[in-house]
Amino acid sequence: MKARWDIFCSVVDNYGDIGVTWRLARQLVAEHGCGVRLWVDDLRAFERLCPEVDVRLDRQVQEGVDVRRWPADWPATEAADVVIAAFACQLPPGYMEAMAARARTPLWMNLDYLSAEDWVVGCHGLPSVKFKGVQKYFFFPGFRAGTGGLLREAGLLGRRLAFQRNAAWQQQFLQTLGVFPAAGARLMSLFAYENAGLASWLDVLAADGCTTHLLIPEGRILGDVQRWLGIESLSVGDVQQRGALTVQVLPFVPQTQYDHLLWCCDFNAVRGEDSFVRAQWAGRPFLWHIYRQDEDIHLDKLDAFLELYTEGLSAPARTALVSLWQAWNADGNMAHSWKKLLEHWPELTVHAEKWCLEQGSRPDLATALVQFYVNWI
Repeated sequence: MKARWDIFCSVVDNYGDIGVTWRLARQLVAEHGCGVRLWVDDLRAFERLCPEVDVRLDRQVQEGVDVRRWPADWPATEAADVVIAAFACQLPPGYMEAMAARARTPLWMNLDYLSAEDWVVGCHGLPSVKFKGVQKYFFFPGFRAGTGGLLREAGLLGRRLAFQRNAAWQQQFLQTLGVFPAAGARLMSLFAYENAGLASWLDVLAADGCTTHLLIPEGRILGDVQRWLGIESLSVGDVQQRGALTVQVLPFVPQTQYDHLLWCCDFNAVRGEDSFVRAQWAGRPFLWHIYRQDEDIHLDKLDAFLELYTEGLSAPARTALVSLWQAWNADGNMAHSWKKLLEHWPELTVHAEKWCLEQGSRPDLATALVQFYVNWI
């Protein structure tokens, strides 16, 4: 009999938390035959990623996953064999009592945030707190051996490569979004938090000798784009041109379509955690807008990833990439660092694909979680 899994997701950053848990739940069902209940406290945010979700329902099945509303008044519920608290969310007290009441206690894991910091390897898989005899374990996604790996569906990289080799497929997909880039234009995507450094980047793109078509999924960065354009409103479907730069606002799309969008683009600016990982699977140069934390501790995570990611780059290419990422995450001036990055574009493009294949050779996160459970029992 396959194990039953409960995954708890408290939506904090709109789409990152639910994005990760929704991908994980689907993969556990589709590839490992697990029975999965996904408890979500914000179905409205979930609906953006999965439009089929009915936000009025307390229980529904989507792609084989038993999706449950996480209510304020917790009902009596039998605990599953494996319990995942995503991103250190606090489980309902009633559910914790149900875990302790089981004849065989469940495996309880805290699926933590993704980090490239050295200490993650030493903490991955270690026991944490106990609740009435139920032991919780740390489970860390990561980029190194000795961590839980990254979310990656079976065959993903093969599908991506086939898509990127087929210009007709890419054109057909873009046309479904109303995107018709000029011949030879650099195609870029921008999904980010608010950023005061955006104007300097758009300025240099508009003045560039190469045309750029910038695709912006509906989100928090639109206000900054609107101010730079000097217009009163900016909404889905709008297309604006300034010099060599064309800006186009896209609707928020489901996860599979977002993957295809990343695969189409020559460069992707992403944010948070879920889109950060998906940009790496695209095998193209990218820019990460990390979620800000108190006392700037997020910058340690940024630097740790950059140290790992830039291994193998020439010193000038590494300097250009690091400068761009640091400027973007400090709301700094992007003009000089973007121009320097363009000087090393071929090397950075080859490196992005190499990094993707290297990470793709490691066990994926869902498989690592299942293996952890098998080892535990």
